[in-house]
Amino acid sequence: MPPMVQSFNPEDLFTRRCVWVNGPVIVGAGPSGLAVAAGLKDQGVPFAILERANCIASLWQNRTYDRLKLHLPKQFCQLPNLPFPEDFPEYPTKFQFIKYLESYANHFNITPQFNETVQSAKYDETFGLWRVKTIRKGHSGSSEVEYICRWLIVATGENAERVVPEFEGLDEFGGHVMHACDYKSGESYKGQKVLVVGCGNSGMEVSLDLCNHNATPSMVVRSSVHVLPREVFGKSTFELAIMLMKRLPLWMVDKILLILARLILGNVEKYGLRRPSVGPLELKNTTGKTPVLDIGALKKIRSGQIKVVAGIKRFWHGKVELDDGKILEIDSVVLATGYRSNVPSWLKENEMFSNDGVPKDPFPNGWKGKAGLYAVGFTRRGLSGASLDAISVSCDIAKSWKEETKQKKKTAAARHRRCMSHF
Repeated sequence: MPPMVQSFNPEDLFTRRCVWVNGPVIVGAGPSGLAVAAGLKDQGVPFAILERANCIASLWQNRTYDRLKLHLPKQFCQLPNLPFPEDFPEYPTKFQFIKYLESYANHFNITPQFNETVQSAKYDETFGLWRVKTIRKGHSGSSEVEYICRWLIVATGENAERVVPEFEGLDEFGGHVMHACDYKSGESYKGQKVLVVGCGNSGMEVSLDLCNHNATPSMVVRSSVHVLPREVFGKSTFELAIMLMKRLPLWMVDKILLILARLILGNVEKYGLRRPSVGPLELKNTTGKTPVLDIGALKKIRSGQIKVVAGIKRFWHGKVELDDGKILEIDSVVLATGYRSNVPSWLKENEMFSNDGVPKDPFPNGWKGKAGLYAVGFTRRGLSGASLDAISVSCDIAKSWKEETKQKKKTAAARHRRCMSHF
């Protein structure tokens, strides 16, 4: 990765439009970007927010399936300084969440620059400024823009790009193949045999949705997975875990959750869902792997409507060969194989972010880097983690911005007094 220190080339200033931002540039207008923008607005700090798509929260608007609901109760998913409407259900739908985000942006008068893709962002040590180069798409074509700023906030998140593994023979398969980010509903799969690759929350929910639309899904479970009930005795499992963690060590909370899961869901291992050796909360903290919160897929697995199958060896025309030697005839494939950060492709720095595009320092210390670089929404703790980051970042920048603005005013006043003394 290129070094953080970059030399300044004055010729660059004449080849693209330059914009000076008297505050931070925020990259990404998803929930993380909106939350930090609202915090800055509240503190009176100007900013520019850049978004490659044509709308806010493009992951939610363009790359999620229709049946999606928030997996956690709404109080754990609201952004700072504006709660969900009281009439929203405990687990809002994707459409309700998008409506909430749009009202959030309107409430704080946040107006992102849409259709603006960041090509590179690098720190110019000579001037002590960040230089953010973008391609802006408009009605008359594309143009290059360069933003110059003192602070840079990375808010593109952990799920910016789809992960598509390579499978031998997939190009010979001949059937329909799509990533879960393009999946909307099982309606068009009626009567089909569908291979769902992946057993996380997306894989489980896509399989359930396919069942509900009279398709026959087979779900590939290659590694171990924690499946927990979404609720325990009428209380959110997540809420219960938070309550217990205030009083008990993490390993003990994990043990309690697994005992409750066994009581409520039974032995899931006999259906091919092997549990990891590490507890669900510890696994989430160390690897970012989220436990599956069951919303009905397990019932379909027990009844055989969703078949759990081994990993993929290779594809043939209309078929897939599994690691255990079985061959399945299938019509379509849905890749619920997850997402990753895209930060390494555009941020030219190698101190704060790892090669995987996440901050090297774990939560709660991953939000601040050097030279005015910040990150929001890389906590592996969902929307509540992004909100905590946003509050920390907006307060930290506001403090620096106010001090610098005060200093500039003092300098300007001193110059004015010197000018007046000549008369």
